[in-house]
Amino acid sequence: MGEPEHKQPPRQDSHDLAIMLDPVLHAACDGQLGEIEWFKSAWQHGGAATGFAEWTFPDGRKTGVLVKLPIGPNEHRWTTLLGLCGSERFFASHDLPTPRMLAGGRELGGYDLAWFVIERFAGSPLTPEFSREGGARAVEELLDAAVEFHRRAGEMRAVDEAPRPHEWEKLLQRARENSKHHGLTDEQRWNEAVRRVQHRLDWLVGRWEARRVHTWCHGDLHPGNAMRRAGDSPARRGCTLLDLALVHPGHWVEDALYLERLYWGKVDLLHGVKPVSHMAKLRRERGMACDDNYTELAMVRRVLMAACVPAFVEHEGHPKYTHAALELLEKTLPQLGH
Repeated sequence: MGEPEHKQPPRQDSHDLAIMLDPVLHAACDGQLGEIEWFKSAWQHGGAATGFAEWTFPDGRKTGVLVKLPIGPNEHRWTTLLGLCGSERFFASHDLPTPRMLAGGRELGGYDLAWFVIERFAGSPLTPEFSREGGARAVEELLDAAVEFHRRAGEMRAVDEAPRPHEWEKLLQRARENSKHHGLTDEQRWNEAVRRVQHRLDWLVGRWEARRVHTWCHGDLHPGNAMRRAGDSPARRGCTLLDLALVHPGHWVEDALYLERLYWGKVDLLHGVKPVSHMAKLRRERGMACDDNYTELAMVRRVLMAACVPAFVEHEGHPKYTHAALELLEKTLPQLGH
């Protein structure tokens, strides 16, 4: 007989779906999952239902867990690959750079629906620490966790996919149009800067697409996606990265520049830490490849990202951010010769 055919879950609110499947979920966890306190929160964007519960190990020990359903295939794949440890290895896996996973699956109650039970983190994400004195440590811990994520992900699965292409030409055209019609400060400077990038686009894209694709990038590296485990000692390096829905193949500078870009308009919150060079240093310390041309590669990516800022002015139109992007673009593009 073949595999059972799974149905698509009914179209309803994810919270209501979770309540409906609650008994099936408990049965799938063999009695180790306690009562779930389902909740909705403002920070959730993926439409999943989330709940807190308690997990009981065979020896009677307990730990707080987070239950989430439904989840996308990418988040399920990478959470499972990097974090599935089961009851027997849970406490011995305290230093994993991603959440420890106790249970999960791709179907529930006959429905084609991915879910998991992962460890619960106490406290808040790292975001507030970036604003405090001594915040450089938090920035460095986040980058350290990203490098450890890159290392472990590469060990678990070879980079066997091609990266998705960017439609740079369309984005730059939209950037020029938006710079004229959305009341951007320095409209003429933006128009001229983007025009210069368009003139050199073939060279820039050629350089970028020739990069070595040898890293599974986290894809959403920011302090809101990083937390510490309860009981972490001050000596422990790094933190734990959450939300693996955007993991993708690429070059490690993409994660470093993703973080850097978020702070173009408030660079003081990076406390002097330069994400690209610091990540390169961490990779060298671990014996991981950096590539001799990563500095130029990062400059190319900065130019492409900065030039596209007006294309997303509805979402990223804060004057301080757009001004910083324009200045970076005008400064960096002339440094890239060909």
